[in-house]
Amino acid sequence: MALMTGEQYIESIRNLKMEIYLFGEKVDNPYDHPILRPSLNSVRMTYDLAQDPQYEDLMTVTSPFTGNKINRFTHIHQSTEDLKNKVKMQRLCGQKTASCFQRCVGMDAFNATYSTTFEIDKAYGTNYHENFKKYMMYCQENDLMIDGAMTDPKGDRSKAPHEQEDPDLYLRVVERRADGIVVRGAKAHQTGICNSHEVIVMPTISMKPEDKDYAVAFSVPIDAKGLFMIIGRQSCDTRKLEDTTLDVGNAEFGGVEALVVFDDVFVPNDRIFMNGETEFANMIVERFAGYHRQSYGGCKVGVGDVLIGATAVAAEYNGVQKASHVKDKLIEMIHLNETLYCCGIACSSEGEQTESGNYLINLLLANVCKQNITRFPYEIVRLAEDIAGGLMVTAPSEKDFRDPKIGKYVDKYLKGVGNVSTENRLKILRLIENLALGTAAVGYRTESMHGAGSPQAQRIMIQRQGNLEEKKKFAKAIAHIED
Repeated sequence: MALMTGEQYIESIRNLKMEIYLFGEKVDNPYDHPILRPSLNSVRMTYDLAQDPQYEDLMTVTSPFTGNKINRFTHIHQSTEDLKNKVKMQRLCGQKTASCFQRCVGMDAFNATYSTTFEIDKAYGTNYHENFKKYMMYCQENDLMIDGAMTDPKGDRSKAPHEQEDPDLYLRVVERRADGIVVRGAKAHQTGICNSHEVIVMPTISMKPEDKDYAVAFSVPIDAKGLFMIIGRQSCDTRKLEDTTLDVGNAEFGGVEALVVFDDVFVPNDRIFMNGETEFANMIVERFAGYHRQSYGGCKVGVGDVLIGATAVAAEYNGVQKASHVKDKLIEMIHLNETLYCCGIACSSEGEQTESGNYLINLLLANVCKQNITRFPYEIVRLAEDIAGGLMVTAPSEKDFRDPKIGKYVDKYLKGVGNVSTENRLKILRLIENLALGTAAVGYRTESMHGAGSPQAQRIMIQRQGNLEEKKKFAKAIAHIED
């Protein structure tokens, strides 16, 4: 099958029989639901861009397994150039959607699972790598949207999976059969899963031998029996249910997360990629987390580009674009954003080939990248709010603006510079609100903190990989100290 167009992708999702719940009710038509549809549009952009000759080199690549042209989001990285192009592609998609476009997690799960299954097979003589390769080529040939599911609810974080009062707080194998396994549990914070064809499930932490039932990786279709999704609330989400586009800020694109329940879901043998090999749980976690922390050096930068642009437009509409402090704040926003991009490119450039043949980023630099992501977007947002002004959060609604009686007062008293309409001024302020505080905060501000692991998770990895002992040796050598 050739690369899907955006419209073909939408229709392929329509054909799935997903079980989705929102506001306590089952959603019969999630594909056109006003809260869910913007997130579907964001994924569609990854398909539309792959059809555009202008972006062909970034969005598509020749598969080394099938020899066919595929979407880069289903690619197994073959070089550091691939790793850098991944980051560039993600920045482009962020610029085009100003939101989370949701395919990064599947791409990162692809590459982590590819190399980890190879090493499990090497140690145990299992067949996981061949299982995964066949699955990966199926996804490539059908241009599928894949979700990667790692985060378990975790329950009492002071206890290991097998020690939990409720054993289902980490996803686990509850039955092993001749033809496969049955799993039970949940995965939390799953971005884009309601827009996916398939899901790859991975363990979420390092495992002990006693956690054997929890050391499981596999894939199932998104409409597998026993799998259902509960959509999470977002700030300002019900604005999308109102008759307004102005108040939403970014009416076309967005992102949503879900709590995904696996209620005794059957997984056939050929879809199993890990089944009890506890000592390899840490490897797949570290590699997936590393790839995903690299991703943030692209996607968040692209969305940051939009926020910086919107802030500059707001400055013009407010008539303050020539003020020296405004110019300096915009420079600082650009500086911070490009620093994040540098980190994404750096960890890609320093990547190395794994035993399986695909390329892994430099894990230390990937964690440094994500650690900066937990900080810089907050400062970028602060500066954006500073320049935009208080009207960003106090403006009346679109209904007030359109009202025959009071609309003229909103138009009169909220006007900025003379050659810009009040409507356009409100539009740009609502976009900034959306990126800084509203539903897009899931794809920019708040997700910058917790996506791909909390700040402490990166600091733990930086401590492990920072090679402090070698640095001490450098200092002792210069100081001529002999132990």
